[in-house]
Amino acid sequence: MKAVIDIIKGIFIGIANIIPGVSGGTMAVSLGIYDKIISAVSHLLTDLKNSVKTLLPLFIGCALGIVGFTYAIEFLLSEHTFITCMAFIGLILGGLPTLFISLKREMKRSASSVGVSGVLAFVVLFCVAVFLPMLNTDGEVLQTFTASPGTLIALFFVGVIASATMVIPGVSGSLVMMILGYYYGIINTIKSFLEALRHFDISGMFSAGILLFPFGIGVLLGIFLIARLITFLFEKYGVPTYCAILGLIIASPFAIFYNTGLFGQLGSLSAGQILLGLILAAGCGVFTYILGKEDETGK
Repeated sequence: MKAVIDIIKGIFIGIANIIPGVSGGTMAVSLGIYDKIISAVSHLLTDLKNSVKTLLPLFIGCALGIVGFTYAIEFLLSEHTFITCMAFIGLILGGLPTLFISLKREMKRSASSVGVSGVLAFVVLFCVAVFLPMLNTDGEVLQTFTASPGTLIALFFVGVIASATMVIPGVSGSLVMMILGYYYGIINTIKSFLEALRHFDISGMFSAGILLFPFGIGVLLGIFLIARLITFLFEKYGVPTYCAILGLIIASPFAIFYNTGLFGQLGSLSAGQILLGLILAAGCGVFTYILGKEDETGK
C-alpha cells in the first residue's frame, strides 16, 4: 500500500515538473517526502538497496506523470488555466502545515530559533521565486533539435541545470528550461519518442532517444549533485534552510499566476470559474495534507 501511495505522489511530482512555474521540489515538500528523496539520492552510492527501495516507486510515478500529462497539460493550461493553476496551488499550499512541523522539529533538535539568518533566508528566497518568472521573455525559438555534437552537449548541460532547479523547492525546472530556450524542444522530442513508441517506429524512437539520452544523463547528475548540497545544508544550517524553503513555497502562487498569464485573465473570469477554482484548491490542499500526514505517521 505504501508503494502505491508513493507512486501517486510521484505522479504529482512528475506533473509539476512539466508545468512552467510549478516546482517539482515544492510538490515533494508539500507531499511530505522531500527529506526522504534528498536523503535517498545523496546516499545512493553508500546505501544502494534502501535508496532504490525509496526512489523506485516515486520514479515510476514521476515517469507516469510526465508521460501521461505531456499532452494533457497544454490543453488544460490553455483551456482551463485558472482551474488547473488553482488545483496546483492547493496541492502546494496544503503541505505548509507539514513543513511548519518540520521546522519546529528542527528548531527543537538544534535548540535554536529562526533568528536573523532564518528571516533573511526566507526573504531572499521569496524574492528569488517572485522575480525568476520575470526573466521569461517568451523568446522561445527552439521547437525541434538536430542530433549534432553541439546540440547533444548543450542538452546534457541543460539537463544538469534543469534537474538541479527541479530539486530546489519553489524553483520551476521547466520554467528554467523555458528561459534557456529549450522547453518546447524537449517537450516536442518527448512527444516524438512517445508517438514512435506507440507505432513501434524503431527509427523514430532512435532519433528522439539519441537526443533525450544526454539530457537524461544530465538530469540524473544534476539531481545527485544538488541533493548532496541540500543534505549538507539541512545538516549544518537546518533552520535557515527550512525558512528558505518556506519563502520559496509561499511565493509559488505568484510565480504560477505570472508565468501562465493569469494576472491578465482575472478580470474575465466568471463567478462560477472562481468558485470552482477555490473549491478545487481547497480540496487539493486537504488531499496534499492527508498524503503528507500519512507519510509523517508512516516514518
